[in-house]
Amino acid sequence: MAQVPQRFFDALAVRTWCGLSLRALGRAREEIDAINVYPVADGDTGTNLYLTVESAVAAVEAVFAAHAVGAGEPGPGPDPGEGPSLAETVGAMAHGALIGARGNSGTILAQLLRGLAQVLTADAEGAHPDGEGARTDGTGLRAALRHAAESARQAVAHPVEGTVLTVAAAAADAADGAEGDCADVARAAYDGARAALAATPGQLPALERAGVVDAGGHGLVTVLAALVETFTGRAPEPVTVPHARVAHDPVDPVGECSVDGGSVDGEGSDGPAFEVIYLLEAKDAAVARLRQRLDALGDSLVVVGGDGLWNVHVHVDDAGAAVEAGVEAGRPYRIRITHFGHGDAHTTHSERPPRERTQRAVVAVVPGEGLAGLYTEAGATAVLARPGEPPASGELVQAVRRAHAREVVLLPNDAELRHTAAAAAEQARTEGVRVALIPTRSAVQGIAALAVHEPGRRFDEDVVAMTSAAGATRYAEVAVAERQAWTTAGICQAGDVLGLIDGDVAVIGADVTEVAATVLDRMLAAGGELVTLVLGEEAPESVAGRLETRVRQAYLAVDTVVYRGGRQGALLLVGVE
Repeated sequence: MAQVPQRFFDALAVRTWCGLSLRALGRAREEIDAINVYPVADGDTGTNLYLTVESAVAAVEAVFAAHAVGAGEPGPGPDPGEGPSLAETVGAMAHGALIGARGNSGTILAQLLRGLAQVLTADAEGAHPDGEGARTDGTGLRAALRHAAESARQAVAHPVEGTVLTVAAAAADAADGAEGDCADVARAAYDGARAALAATPGQLPALERAGVVDAGGHGLVTVLAALVETFTGRAPEPVTVPHARVAHDPVDPVGECSVDGGSVDGEGSDGPAFEVIYLLEAKDAAVARLRQRLDALGDSLVVVGGDGLWNVHVHVDDAGAAVEAGVEAGRPYRIRITHFGHGDAHTTHSERPPRERTQRAVVAVVPGEGLAGLYTEAGATAVLARPGEPPASGELVQAVRRAHAREVVLLPNDAELRHTAAAAAEQARTEGVRVALIPTRSAVQGIAALAVHEPGRRFDEDVVAMTSAAGATRYAEVAVAERQAWTTAGICQAGDVLGLIDGDVAVIGADVTEVAATVLDRMLAAGGELVTLVLGEEAPESVAGRLETRVRQAYLAVDTVVYRGGRQGALLLVGVE
């Protein structure tokens, strides 16, 4: 169905563009991953770009949702008016991309969006100081595309031609020569980027040998195609990408693994062993020093952001030193360290025998480091969901790929993740993986399912047994209320201890142990043979012992097992089966 075109670049156009970009990257993700000339079987550039834009979309939708709520509630808050301003919307887009950026290509895309947002915000606020009716035209879009390309290039320590940076510059050059409205400028930028993408194999030997264009550049062309559709109502013809002649070339075509001081194609060199990514709160001067230190430690350095918040990406041999450098510069968080395993971007082709897929695997979302270790020891691939940071569907797809199995059982372990997990399962099925989604609502249900998992039996039988075990496990949690609210057990105040059974508040109290004991009594009133307790990082030390004693004295035929979940959000998770 044709998209309703937008005449100007306003808040609604930003929202439309973000949504179209996400859908387009979802369609092209597998193709982009396949031409990512990393020497691993499952490239990740397309997935990283998708996750980055998915985070941007979530931030934009949150701004629109806040204004929708403000329209229905009196008092202070967003002015419902005509929805969010252009400045608010592009600011949210840039911030969402920054905090959700994955990999080198995603980090560069985040900086492209930030550069675009800086010009659009200044242009809109200059014309409309109050933000009302703010929008920009073709002239503003041309300037935004130019600044985006320049800021992205400045963010990369050692720019490489034939990459997404080259494609972005070509898009800006073509836009500069365009006359007319936003649709004309977007079309020119797309055409320029597409031509530059086609020329990338002639700029990087690795691309020419593999017979592919640059993967990151392909992703940017996809995003620009969505921009054309935003302003014209119709998507341009998709890019035709040749299949790689060499399955896993030893170099990433977007410079994600280029080795400073060596040849462009990196043949015969062993690169760093770790990819380190983190968000960083720091001042500009400290970040300038950080760039110098990280550049000396490794390669593929990209630092994007500003105004006190940065996203840092680097490949190093000493991951600890890269993190320590961040600590010296400011406050690093959301730290991700990935070890380049066998067949990574820095090994030669002869060192990479293909890895045989296992027959079956379990992929599970878990809320804390302790449970992640428990699930991993049981043979599952764990996806850590930190408090307030639920995984996106793309992260679950990546986990399914890491499991490298023909059959996968997916355990979301959270009622709110069911649709996310379903989308990931559907995507994995298109890649030839047989996926069964068991709708577990809590990590304790996942533990019960994992306990009966038998990889040796038929897939359907295993799924039925695991589903049955999860369904037979009632779940509860004890948490602290963050604010006053109406609940099924009455009104709670901020700081109250809440006992939730099967997702609903059943007990409100002041003492963690007393609330937990009441919850446990109510659950065991319906019977049970095994109680599972998962202690959160902030749970009182005595609570587990007192609950174990209570079960031993009052329920003679019931066993208790205790795990430490770490920073899992809830003070206590309870399972009764």
